Amino acid sequence: MSSKSGGVDFGTSNSSVGFMQQGKPRLVEFGDDGVSVPSAVFYSSETADTYFGKQAVGEYRAGTEGRLLRSLKSVLGSSLMNERTTIRNRRVLLTDIIQDFFGYLQQALSVAVNEPVDNVVVGRPVHFVDDDDNSDRQAENELRSIAKRAGFQGVEFQFEPIAAALSYESTLSSEQLALVVDIGGGTADFTLIRLSPDRHHDTDRTSDILSTHGVHIGGTDFDRLLSLQSVMPMLGMGTAVKNSSRLLPSSVYFDLATWHRIPLLYNPATLLNIKQMMLDAEQVSKVKDLQEIVSNHLGHELAGMVEQVKIQLSNDQRAQFALASLSSTLAGQIERQCFEAAIENAVQQLMDCIHLSLGSAGLPATAVTSVFYTGGSSSVPLLQRRIHDLFPAADQVRGDRFGSVGLGLTIDAARKFA
Repeated sequence: MSSKSGGVDFGTSNSSVGFMQQGKPRLVEFGDDGVSVPSAVFYSSETADTYFGKQAVGEYRAGTEGRLLRSLKSVLGSSLMNERTTIRNRRVLLTDIIQDFFGYLQQALSVAVNEPVDNVVVGRPVHFVDDDDNSDRQAENELRSIAKRAGFQGVEFQFEPIAAALSYESTLSSEQLALVVDIGGGTADFTLIRLSPDRHHDTDRTSDILSTHGVHIGGTDFDRLLSLQSVMPMLGMGTAVKNSSRLLPSSVYFDLATWHRIPLLYNPATLLNIKQMMLDAEQVSKVKDLQEIVSNHLGHELAGMVEQVKIQLSNDQRAQFALASLSSTLAGQIERQCFEAAIENAVQQLMDCIHLSLGSAGLPATAVTSVFYTGGSSSVPLLQRRIHDLFPAADQVRGDRFGSVGLGLTIDAARKFA
């Protein structure tokens, strides 16, 4: 493989890039971030500096004046592709911010191989947009354009679960019929594929892919559902308008609970709307906390707090939370069973997608010999229990949650740009 090629796993929550070294895929180290960098950009308004990854989040949490943007991949295929947000007193397209992040990935990859990287295989979900082929094509075309504007010349795509399968296959000593479960920040993809060490180096594996299906549900959706259930009511969601049977309008709460919509709240119209909500609210103190969060641009800190609760509940039965930057106390405890109740319907949709994959392949669940998990949200206990119940005899294999796709894309790039 030419050293000028590599793989790019641009994720909703985290991203990685890789290249081949001495015949093996290797992921680039991003300093303190490790091989998986948060998909975050921070534009300082105090200086002309732009920060990426953990440094971006760190500058935001340190109180540096500026704008933090996360979960940008969710913009692709949606109406937000043409939306602008204010950066340093300029209205900037959200896709241009994705381009800045891609430029950061391109530079890191080029530095790692000691020369410009021209050609890449970029990972993509099975569906950027559910049940809308036209929007899906637009999303891929926009991502290709972004990658080229960021400095890449040759841009190919591979489905993320297939890339994860290639990474898993490199560890096998015998043939497997595998279900690859790839659940990232914004999408969930499921692929039934025959894997074999004897065919690992074949360039065309079309006949081995029995089915692949995806749905636009991922870790940020779990964050949103948990936030709406357990946190937003503490800010007034679902509370009454005084002297009325009506409830306060909920649109602000839904945006505040949704990572990629948070920047859209920071405008005078939203603050005016919240001021009216305070006048109408029966529980004014809760809406005052909402006003403070939006006025002081604490939305991403709030979302990050909820995300940490979600992560902790994957290991523990309960988690404590507190938003330290708020002048009043927004704190509490959430039980795992409450989290699982919040995401129950979403998990059922994921299981429906698995059944659809089995049906498309014409296979019973008993035919699957291994289940390979990748993606940060594949570790949610409720989901793993449901999948184990469906495939009780299959090996349950936990891959590198944040690295399997990037390694597989690098392997694929070795074939496509040989």
